[in-house]
This record gives sequence, structure tokens and C-alpha cells, in this order.
Amino acid sequence: MKLLAFEFSCERASVALRFGGETRLRWIEGHTNHSEHILAAARALLAEGGLGIGALDAVAFGAGPGAFTGLRLACGVAQGLALGAGLGVIPVCSLAALAAQSPLPLALTATDARMGEIYHGRYRIENGLPVELAAPACCAPAALPPPEGGYFGLGSAFAACETSLAAVCISLAGCDPLAVPSAETIARLAVAAGRTDIVPPERAAPLYVRNKVALTTAERLARGNRA
Repeated sequence: MKLLAFEFSCERASVALRFGGETRLRWIEGHTNHSEHILAAARALLAEGGLGIGALDAVAFGAGPGAFTGLRLACGVAQGLALGAGLGVIPVCSLAALAAQSPLPLALTATDARMGEIYHGRYRIENGLPVELAAPACCAPAALPPPEGGYFGLGSAFAACETSLAAVCISLAGCDPLAVPSAETIARLAVAAGRTDIVPPERAAPLYVRNKVALTTAERLARGNRA
């Protein structure tokens, strides 16, 4: 299966091209809000592979949960490319892509959602692929219950909210707070999902588990007074 994949949900953006059983990956540093850099990376990967966009089977993207701007950008770029080439789109959960990096069979993913909250999910790794045990959700770090059974933690929340997640961290069998989902993993999971998960571009959408995108002025002031 030949496809382009985009992942912009977290701190680092990436683009990947998968074809012939291989994946080529490009990290995009500091340009997650600039579509011209993303498209340039995609064009470069296609040129390296000697492929035109029309030769692909689909376009995949990390659907989130994650940064709202990044999710909208990834979805929009995937939709635009797919529409222009007559392709379908494969949305992939970004937390599942993060969990796929776990060195242990059980993974707890937690990323910084800002505004004093985290995105989290739990997975079991089977044959290198994440199986969802708890659906992606959003909560305050202190509200996340410690897991049982030897989970490995992955994601930025374990660094950004280290104090609030102390009880969770103690229960983990290991942790990688620097792990981020990558377009390479998005591509791998999209290929594993196969054509059954392909949707028309107009039906592709980010995975939002929180509707609020920013604190009000009063909420920001209240947080500052408590600090």
C-alpha cells in the first residue's frame, strides 16, 4: 500500500511516505503552522520515491487528540491532497500511534493538553499493533487513576505534569516522556488498517475529545492568582 502520512498533533510535526514496504520520514521543526513547509516536505518525499500523488492508494493523518491547530492542519492538508488526486483518507488516532512505540505489552499514553489537562488512552500491543483498552479522553492530571498490570508510559504529560502524575508514574513499569507520535507510525497503522478504514476526504475529521480551545481571561487570572 502506497500512502502519504501526516502527524501534527504534538510538539513535533512529521510527514512520511510509505511504499514498497519501506517508509521515508521527514521531521518538520518549528513549522507546524505553515502549510508551505509541510507541502514542500511531501513533494520532496514523493520526488525521492519517484511517485506522483495520483500513484498513492490513500492519504493518512494523525487525527488526534492533540493540539487543535495541528489537527486541523493535518486533516486539511490530507483532505486537499486526496481531493485533488481522487484518493481516500485514513484517519489514525495519534495516541494509538504513540502507544505503538511501547517496549512493553501495555501502554498508557498521556500528552499535555494545556489548560491544566491531559489527553490519555490505554492500549495493549499485539503483534506490534495497539489495541484500544480505554478510549482517548481528557482530564486533569490528578484525576488520572494509576494503572495496574505493568504499563509503560509514553507522552509529554509525564514531563509537563510530573508532580500531578506522581502517583501514576510510581505505578508504571517504565516511562518515556519524550516520545511523540510520528508520521512513520501513522503510516504503519494506516497500512495495517487497510482499505476498510479509508473514508472520502469530505468525511475525514480530527478526533476531538475536548471542545474548549482556550481559557477565558477570568480563568487565566484565577490560575495566576493561585500560582
